[in-house]
Amino acid sequence: MIHIKLAIRLAEKKWTQAELARRTGIRPNTISDLYNEVATAITFYNLEQICIVLQCKIEDLIEIK
Repeated sequence: MIHIKLAIRLAEKKWTQAELARRTGIRPNTISDLYNEVATAITFYNLEQICIVLQCKIEDLIEIK
């Protein structure tokens, strides 16, 4: 099972989902799906943008349990 740790990363930065969407240019609905862990897929582009903006590595964002 894949666990997306976006909620944790946003809490650490004290950012909202809307702030992340604004900074990355990713649609708010896409951010929400990732945040709530209901997304069934993520593009490499979106993954890269989130990691760049949050200044984290992929493994800081996604975990396999």
